[in-house]
Amino acid sequence: MDSVLELGVETFGDVNVEAETEGHAHARVLRDVVEEGVLADQAGLDFFGVGEHHRADYAVSAPEVVLAAVAARTERLRLGSAVTVLSSDDPVRVYQRFATLDGISGGRAEMILGRGSFIESFPLFGYDLHDYEVLFDEKLDLMRRLLREEPVTWAGRTRSRLTGQDVHPRTEGGLPAWVGVGGSPESAVRAARRELPMMLAIIGGDPLMFKQFADIYRNALEEFGHGPRPVGAHLHGFVAETDEQAKELLWPHYYAQMSKMGRERGWRGYGRGQFEASAGPEGNLAVGSPETVARKIARVARHLGLARMDLKLSNGTLPHGEIARSIELLGTRVAPLVRDMLAD
Repeated sequence: MDSVLELGVETFGDVNVEAETEGHAHARVLRDVVEEGVLADQAGLDFFGVGEHHRADYAVSAPEVVLAAVAARTERLRLGSAVTVLSSDDPVRVYQRFATLDGISGGRAEMILGRGSFIESFPLFGYDLHDYEVLFDEKLDLMRRLLREEPVTWAGRTRSRLTGQDVHPRTEGGLPAWVGVGGSPESAVRAARRELPMMLAIIGGDPLMFKQFADIYRNALEEFGHGPRPVGAHLHGFVAETDEQAKELLWPHYYAQMSKMGRERGWRGYGRGQFEASAGPEGNLAVGSPETVARKIARVARHLGLARMDLKLSNGTLPHGEIARSIELLGTRVAPLVRDMLAD
């Protein structure tokens, strides 16, 4: 590793307050997410990411607003989306919202731009799913131009033309933006073409298999004549005092989440055997004691050459108290272990 690995935490604002009505549950979860951001700052983590969704089982549809509340109570933590669904939004407004967050937070804002794993935002905002590819490609191109903070001239078929248009507010030092990639060669090449850092969403299989996409991205950067850019990765995880405790605490909530998604998407049933395999040394879940989670993070970071690793610690109906304890362990015990392992 050329530099110290940054370690972040992510949440989608999973609704975990089952005993209340939906509106009250969403409000409670939003307040809990802000507290989790504060805890991440206190625990010494590097990044706090908040996802964007437009469905009942996630409370956050406007991550920039939540992150602004976190910014007001933190000092050093970088704050960003995980991810911003750029395909169904306007790049100018996305840029303006995050530039505003950057000013409020003293230069700590960043974006992870993606297409998202759910499609509810497309009909909600009047977009045709048949335009799925062109929407993201064009809007990412426009966002790349906006990030230069110069008058913008752009034309495409997914929004109105811009001709020498100034966009405000400007930032003090530029606005970092990553491209979220789910694991396709085309997506890795697209991120390289736009000369933007790549964030891999690892949600299944052995994470080391994703090295092929990191290699494709780095080769494409070179072919396009661009210099090196960071590569990061996202894993689902949970930390407790022991491996057994972590798995027993997480299992019922992760099972309920995976079963619900399976019913929606036509997957096969999710069982304990799959969970145990995913939590094993070569699986995609960073679940266990601080030592176990640190070993998995170090293994993946070293093999893929990562600059940052983010763990999504909110998992379905997992209670806020368990998430909070996991954040504390991630920052105070896992992070030092990872640094030592990578130094060795």
